[in-house]
Amino acid sequence: MAETVTNNEAKSRYELHAEGGVAVAAYERRGDVVAFTHTMVPEQLRGRGLAGTLVKAALADVRDRGLKILPECAFVIDYVDRHPETQDLLAR
Repeated sequence: MAETVTNNEAKSRYELHAEGGVAVAAYERRGDVVAFTHTMVPEQLRGRGLAGTLVKAALADVRDRGLKILPECAFVIDYVDRHPETQDLLAR
């Protein structure tokens, strides 16, 4: 099964559907800012790099929409710190 990331706006979260479960990056929309509040990968899916894939796709979607981010989740904070190409997405 191909791993795809979708924005489930009804649940305010990005979802990565993979065989065995769904990884999520929860967010709160605050005007033109997407505040990422929590990232969760089910235990059976951990160690496969899915959280990075999920956040990369979520940030690409935010960029495509012309929005900014507020990383409140430790994983998203670390991701942005490790990927300087995402620094321009930070809400100042």
